Amino acid sequence: MTTPRILNSIVFLQPTDDEPIRSVVTQSKEAVVVAWCIKQGQRIPLHVHPHGQDTWTVLAGKGHYYLDNNGTTRPIMADDIVVAHTGEVHGVYNDNPEPLVFISVVSPADAGYRPV
Repeated sequence: MTTPRILNSIVFLQPTDDEPIRSVVTQSKEAVVVAWCIKQGQRIPLHVHPHGQDTWTVLAGKGHYYLDNNGTTRPIMADDIVVAHTGEVHGVYNDNPEPLVFISVVSPADAGYRPV
């Protein structure tokens, strides 16, 4: 059985009124691809990947992307590509009425996760 190579992101997005849901699209030893839907008032807390990088491709919406553990943010929006290199603090907060929708690629798959 072969793994699908073309996937529709909308199938994996899981909007919720609670905490955002990390929906794994596909995973291999090289990377984990995750779909995110962050509603108004929701956030992905500050964290690092100690052994790899996290790259986001923003499909829709806007948010405030955390750059460090001091709370420094920069706006992100549809069409942005955002990269957190190995060990760089990142997270996001959405205070906009429309959902922030993005695809995250963490590479390698065993990059780890550590809250800050």
